[in-house]
Amino acid sequence: FLAGTKITTIGLENIPKDTSVLYVGNHRSYFDIMLLAMHAPGPLSFLSKKEMLRYPLLCHWMKLIDSTFIDRSDIKQGLKVILKNIELLKEGVSVSVFPEGTRNKTDELLLPFHDGSFKMAEKSKCPIVVVTYNNTRNIFEAHMPRVEKQHVIMEFSKPFYMADLNPEDRRHIGKYVSNILIENHEKNKELV
Repeated sequence: FLAGTKITTIGLENIPKDTSVLYVGNHRSYFDIMLLAMHAPGPLSFLSKKEMLRYPLLCHWMKLIDSTFIDRSDIKQGLKVILKNIELLKEGVSVSVFPEGTRNKTDELLLPFHDGSFKMAEKSKCPIVVVTYNNTRNIFEAHMPRVEKQHVIMEFSKPFYMADLNPEDRRHIGKYVSNILIENHEKNKELV
């Protein structure tokens, strides 16, 4: 509202209301975090890189909702964070992760995925919902420090369980999810 952003959501009915969910999305803007927080039902936490602790307001809010911060240079700490998120998912708290590992500042649609984040869904046996964001980068990051009015499309895919995928898709889960993101992004870019 404050940014003058018009938001069109597609597939809100796809989000399960009776279980926690691992939300997996593309990441082009800080607004991706706020958009999901506005639309996700039930308790929600974020798995974020430790560098987010530098941003006082956003980090304070993220800590309030039990978000976790991963140090990608410390494998032992990273494992503890993943285990903490598995526990959150088992306790009914949904978790959002951006498997690109950082905001994508390139002209490419997606950065390479870190597939380890999908272990949280596999171990907690929760569904995965892919969240595709179109045009969030143009709100702020494309022309910092100005905020500009934009039309953003946010699509929630149908949920799926890792256990229901064939062995090949399970082994290459990053590619499987990337394909969903690319397909949704291409379909929705005409609506922006």
